[in-house]
Amino acid sequence: PELGLAAMYRIIKKSGAERVSDESAEQLREIIEEIATKIARQAVDLSNHAGRRTIKSGDIQLAAKNLLNWVA
Repeated sequence: PELGLAAMYRIIKKSGAERVSDESAEQLREIIEEIATKIARQAVDLSNHAGRRTIKSGDIQLAAKNLLNWVA
């Protein structure tokens, strides 16, 4: 895993949970890492298509928008 479990507990608690199971924190971590990996891969593709080797914030935003139908 790339992301820490403590951050997952904090995210869930900040969302209003009084208690957080270990399984729920682990599941959130797996899902977030999967989403982040997909966004990163598409951002790399966008950067390569633009002839750049550097990933820019716009690449990440566009990839997130494309994959999640999310407006940044």
